[in-house]
Amino acid sequence: MSNIIECRSLCFSYSEGESKTSVLDNLNFEIKPGEKVAIIGQSGCGKSTLLNLIAGLDNPSEGEVFINSSNIAKLNEQDRTELRSKYLGFVYQFHHLLNDFSSLYNVSLPLLIKNNNKNEALVKATNILKKVGLENRLNHKPSELSGGERQRVAIARAMISEPTCLLADEPTGNLDANNAQDILDLIIELNENKRTALLIVTHDLSIANKMDRKFELINKALNEI
Repeated sequence: MSNIIECRSLCFSYSEGESKTSVLDNLNFEIKPGEKVAIIGQSGCGKSTLLNLIAGLDNPSEGEVFINSSNIAKLNEQDRTELRSKYLGFVYQFHHLLNDFSSLYNVSLPLLIKNNNKNEALVKATNILKKVGLENRLNHKPSELSGGERQRVAIARAMISEPTCLLADEPTGNLDANNAQDILDLIIELNENKRTALLIVTHDLSIANKMDRKFELINKALNEI
C-alpha cells in the first residue's frame, strides 16, 4: 500500500544575518492511508514548520516530501495547490473562517473555488454540517457561533473535498475541555468512517495516545514513542 505522505531525510533551517538556525534534521516519516498519527512536542520545537513542509507551503533545506507518491519539490505552485486541494484537508487551532459569511458558505467555499456547481456545493455543505451537528447553524456567521461550533465548521470545511489526509495543528488548543473532547471525537469518527488519514500536531499527550502511532519532535529529530 502506498504511503499518502512520506518525508525522506528532511531538513529545515533558516538564516538570520550571518547565523544559521537548524529546526529539523534528517527526518524520515510516513503516513499510510487511513492511519492516525500524532506528533507531540513543546512550543517552538518545529511541529508547525513540519506541517508546512508536508503541505508544500514551505520548501525543505534538504530532503524530499511526497504526497501520494508525488515529489512536491518538483511541482510548480499551481500543481502544488491542486495536489493539496485533492489530497489534503487542514484544521488549525484558530478556525480561519470568513467572518462576513455563513457557516454554509464557509464550508462550500472549497468547492466553489474549484468551480463546482453552486447548488451541488451547497447541498454537500448542508449535509456535512448536519453530520457535525450544526444543522441549526447553517446561516449563522462565525460571530454568532461558540468556539466549539466554529471549530466544527472548520472541520466540515476541511472534509468537504473528501481529502485523503487531514492535517490538524493543535485543533483543540483554543477550546475548553468539553468542546475539545467533542472535536477530537468528531475528527476520529471522520477518520474511521471515511478512512481519512489523520496527522495531529499537539502538545497534549492524552490526544496523542488515541492515535495509532505517536512521535515526539525533540532536538530537531522525530522519535516514535
